[in-house]
Amino acid sequence: MTEPTAFDVALFGEAMLLLVADRPGPLENAEAFHKRTAGAETNVAIGLSRLGLKVGWASRLGTDSMGRYLIATMKAEGIDCSHVICDPAQRTGFQFKGRVTDGSDPPVEYHRKGSAASHMGPADVDEAWLRSARHLHATGVFPAISDTSLQAALKTMDVMRSAGRTISFDTNLRPTLWPSTDTMRHWINELASRADWVLPGIEEGLLLTGHTQPEDVARFYRERGAKLVVVKLGSEGAYYDSDVAGTGRIEGFPVKEVIDTVGAGDGFAAGVVSALLEGKSVPEAVRRGAWIGARAVQVLGDTEGLPTRAELEEAGL
Repeated sequence: MTEPTAFDVALFGEAMLLLVADRPGPLENAEAFHKRTAGAETNVAIGLSRLGLKVGWASRLGTDSMGRYLIATMKAEGIDCSHVICDPAQRTGFQFKGRVTDGSDPPVEYHRKGSAASHMGPADVDEAWLRSARHLHATGVFPAISDTSLQAALKTMDVMRSAGRTISFDTNLRPTLWPSTDTMRHWINELASRADWVLPGIEEGLLLTGHTQPEDVARFYRERGAKLVVVKLGSEGAYYDSDVAGTGRIEGFPVKEVIDTVGAGDGFAAGVVSALLEGKSVPEAVRRGAWIGARAVQVLGDTEGLPTRAELEEAGL
């Protein structure tokens, strides 16, 4: 008998306060900042919730003003935060992000070492709560922040595999958080081998697999068990390799002006995952992901470009 589910998607990961510079140029020259939320998993959680999916997010925050702001924001987005622990003995991580005008990746400065979320471990994984979701979305960021978070990430995927749930994994590399490139490559590929849907970027794919072509990157993960691999190609769209839809390419959506590239991959993931969970075809899912990713690069913060269900329907996606 199939176990009943309360959520569509569960996510584990760190939320950070994001301070975005008010002007282009070096961060040290900025005199004012816009306050936002940041975090790969929380970006996806917000994207999914705005599209009407039931989303649960587990994490650790401090009880400082940053933590209070973050959990209030997530709750306001309709996300279940019952498994977010607010620990008065720990502090919330934060980051600064600069502004650029040439469409390149903006400078980002992290202040997350020793944060509350980095103290998460396998004991923080409530298996019954996790299994109450029909899908797990995981990224390469949460396992990178500490040794214990890596073990927690592995446990979440093992629990969901054992329960027969689907798992998506965005490789989402953060090389500065890992002790070495070899260690990062090993564990990211190990995590990817536990997922049904793997979502690497083409540059990430080169670092992780040694392959330069999207077809070869996709084949690398398909041979390791993935049922679907979508290789993100930036403005050129994406390439997919699936056991139900074969292979193909989806063109990117035109963008008038690139304001901020950060968060585009998370928007892409929210689009793909939401569509697949709704029963859309692989090409339809990848097209939705490409559309949301294109929206994301045209706004200042990580989540302002994430659409509502009404906006998605208006776009015919």
